[in-house]
Amino acid sequence: MRFVMLGNATKPQVREEAARLREELPKFGELVLVDLEQTHNLATVQADVAFVLGGDGAILRAVRQMAHHQIPVLGINLGRLGFLADVAVDEISTILPSIARGEFRITQHLMFECRVSMPDGFHSHLVLNDVVVRSGPPFHMINLEVAANDETVMRFLGDGLILSTPIGSTAHSLSAGGPILGQEMAAIVVTPISPHTLTTRPLVESADKVFRIQTHQSDGAWLSLDGQEHFPLLRDQYIEVRRASVQFMRVNVPGKNYYRTLREKLRWGTPPQYRTELSPPAERISE
Repeated sequence: MRFVMLGNATKPQVREEAARLREELPKFGELVLVDLEQTHNLATVQADVAFVLGGDGAILRAVRQMAHHQIPVLGINLGRLGFLADVAVDEISTILPSIARGEFRITQHLMFECRVSMPDGFHSHLVLNDVVVRSGPPFHMINLEVAANDETVMRFLGDGLILSTPIGSTAHSLSAGGPILGQEMAAIVVTPISPHTLTTRPLVESADKVFRIQTHQSDGAWLSLDGQEHFPLLRDQYIEVRRASVQFMRVNVPGKNYYRTLREKLRWGTPPQYRTELSPPAERISE
């Protein structure tokens, strides 16, 4: 097995845990690269697993660093939530032997290519979670038009719009009232942010469609990619969002699964915490 280790060295504990992992990994395979400064070009790096230390933000950065040369990612959580980075630090020693024996599953997940119209042509960006057009200073509502394959989907005034991948459906889109999608689906979630209408609601569409978002104002609109890259937008500037030619690859180890993570991290699908002595008795339904 060939490994790389990535992460953000400015975050607490990352350097310390990287030093421990650096001692352990050679027992199970070849450690070909350590990059905690996020400066290395990964285009020619050949590896079977990329250990990413940090939170979900570290994984988003690592995915952009890999660009069109994606390596399967195993996230080790040193952040607050760790939805994608769902392996705890104290689980590493039990997981490494399983990784070395190949006892894991690699799942592939949709990514976006976001193309932004500029005076010199289109600028392209890879996105794992979401593309967000939102209001900025002076924080007025923005006028948005959304089309899919050149067919108008919606026009509205509001605080913005989120186009999310299934992986990103549990992030900003969920907070704005969007649905939770199965992570391996090939679909796009379109979630308006505070639309000034009762009839504009979230939409789930095929990932085979090309979405075009356009703003009709001279200032006050911003583009945000994965919550980490931000660009001001001008009148009649537009964005195209489509399925990327590469996919995010995630290492899934035994004992971890999507619905368990939803329950444990977001408390989704769990009953209220009734006091035992006051819980209502279960009723049998007679035939």
